[in-house]
Amino acid sequence: MKVPSWKTITGLAAAAILALAIGAAPSQAATPVQSTKVSAGLSASDLSKLPLTDRHLTEREKANLAVVLRAYHAGEGDVLDAQGFIDLFAEDGVLNGIGGVEGQTSLRGKQLGDLIVWLGKFLPDIHRELKQITVNGDVVSIELSIQGTFLGPFETPAGVIQPTGAKIDFPTADFWYLRNGKVEVFDCHIAFATLYAQLGVLPDYASAVGN
Repeated sequence: MKVPSWKTITGLAAAAILALAIGAAPSQAATPVQSTKVSAGLSASDLSKLPLTDRHLTEREKANLAVVLRAYHAGEGDVLDAQGFIDLFAEDGVLNGIGGVEGQTSLRGKQLGDLIVWLGKFLPDIHRELKQITVNGDVVSIELSIQGTFLGPFETPAGVIQPTGAKIDFPTADFWYLRNGKVEVFDCHIAFATLYAQLGVLPDYASAVGN
């Protein structure tokens, strides 16, 4: 069975994601737009076309899933709604797991929106292919791939890697924990080894052995 792309899923979840008040042209993809207006409802038809492990969801689970889908939509390359992404989090909400060689990084408040903008510069056409969705009460677990084209600079501790135009496609596991319709914790686990290999960043085994 062919896995639906996020662009397809966005259309299927039209009841949960309304049209943007202000659109962004492809050449302006890294510029955040005004907050996305959304509806909390997901119809049976919408749900039937999503890669759910269980389609028998309670109303609360449907509402939680709608919030998560809105978050992914806000991070799409042709949307990049930084404020809309922030607004989906609780006041003390946190995103964990976005980090590089320095280890895990936790982001809050404005930092959440900054991440959306940075990803839009790094991969202007960024989108997510959702492969499997499991909803269990206030927890939404998703297996996905983050895809895009390496067209923007990628900063590293050693300096900036200049864009190569390479196609990027790396697996990710996301765990969303919600409270009262807001994201309390978002744990994002990225396959950095795959990402770095696609960026042309190979491990320095010799230095590691030398230590």
